[in-house]
Amino acid sequence: MFTQIQRGIEREALRMNEQAELSDKPHAKALGSALTHSDITTDYAESLLEFITPVHKDIDELVDYLADLHRFTLDNIDGELLWPMSMPCMVAKEEDIELADYGTSNVGQMKHIYRQGLKHRYGSLMQVISGLHFNYSLGDDAWPVLQEFFNDESDVTDFRSTRYFSLIRNFHRLGWVVPYMFGASPALCGSFIKNDMPYDFEKLGNGTYYLNHGTSLRLSDLGYTNSEQDNLSICYNDIENYVNSVNNAISMPSEKFEKIGLKEGDVFKQLNSNVLQIENELYAPIRPKRVAKSGQKPSEALEEGGVEYIEVRSLDVNPFVNVGIDKTQIRFLDMFLMHCLLWQDKPMSQEKRQQKIRNLNNVILNGREPGLMLEEGDSEISLEDWMTRLFDALGTIAELFDHHNGGTAYRDCLNELRPMVSDPQATLSGKLMTLLKANELDNTPFGVAQAQKFKQEFSEQDYRQLSAETLRQRAVQSLAEQADIEAADTQSIDDYLADYFGK
Repeated sequence: MFTQIQRGIEREALRMNEQAELSDKPHAKALGSALTHSDITTDYAESLLEFITPVHKDIDELVDYLADLHRFTLDNIDGELLWPMSMPCMVAKEEDIELADYGTSNVGQMKHIYRQGLKHRYGSLMQVISGLHFNYSLGDDAWPVLQEFFNDESDVTDFRSTRYFSLIRNFHRLGWVVPYMFGASPALCGSFIKNDMPYDFEKLGNGTYYLNHGTSLRLSDLGYTNSEQDNLSICYNDIENYVNSVNNAISMPSEKFEKIGLKEGDVFKQLNSNVLQIENELYAPIRPKRVAKSGQKPSEALEEGGVEYIEVRSLDVNPFVNVGIDKTQIRFLDMFLMHCLLWQDKPMSQEKRQQKIRNLNNVILNGREPGLMLEEGDSEISLEDWMTRLFDALGTIAELFDHHNGGTAYRDCLNELRPMVSDPQATLSGKLMTLLKANELDNTPFGVAQAQKFKQEFSEQDYRQLSAETLRQRAVQSLAEQADIEAADTQSIDDYLADYFGK
């Protein structure tokens, strides 16, 4: 079981020019089609790249694969750099952000219209905040062992989904740990500040604002959140209730979004006026996932085949490493998510869910405050005491990982991270704020210096999992695949969307 961890990474990064301005160039043809390329695509904007690794069991191979994608990209974007932080600081005008273009096919147009909807609903600035998603699953051979451990005799597909939903509920209970340790967006550009903000920001340099004890402003309501979703009651107790609650959210009308309108002339402004246009719009720090078939909705895929893997979405980009995450973080996530998978829990009431949200928000805004208290059941516990208890539990899991994999990598990982338990300045957000304050630095000059440093590192690093030629061939192939999809379309976009939402 402890040798069966499967991991994948999705890392977002904005392209910027050498003047530290958001790139106004389209997605480079040399990188292939953003619609069909499996490894290099775009997220919200033409300038917002997304690097996607396949599933790996070996951590070194995973990080090397991600590095190869970065190396190839930097060699093919005409001297541009990759912004190394979650919060963007080089957007002069929000209207300058070009939405990602996926071509003329119906599926490509639908992706573009979805982004139009995000723009009209929330504005483009918050949509170019970068994150990193960590995909986690156990291989097939692990599940019979787990069934024996839990003395379970149900169908293995049902058992797998049950345990993954247990993992999700435990993650909601303990998920504040991720922004506390690895949150790396305690400061942001002044363009994110609104007049009615209730937070007591302090200014640094020319235009950087920070919360003195903040950890991940990306996860706050200054980042990617949706107040329209506040009243949604997404249920994580089992797959049936989860799918039903998500489907209810997708079909729930929004008076606010209805005022946007569906079209302006023949041009779509959004896919629909519901609280969620599609499932992807649901904000969540963790999601149950299954690879969907062509034209299949994510919830349909889950309903048909059960949960295949878990997607952790609460990680900021680590600005101190060139691929946005390091091996120590990955090993910690291995242990933490295994702990969440094995820990017996109970179905979560909405009241308990709200308590978990309060803890998460408290850590996002005040996580490095000495003596910070969090809610646990009907009482309170200090963050430090809870972290101490967690690290004690992870110590046993680290020993099991090392026993089955050989070596001491997982125990070394815990020892390296243990100072964070009692010293908030040892966290990523603490290190970043210490550095910025000591040098009176804005986010921008720090980010530019890191981007230039990382570009140099990649240029000096050999390809390890891929080759430039392999990636050139994939780019060409993906462009051909996009052309084939466009040529095969026979429906109008209106009919295509009617069929998609009518299923």
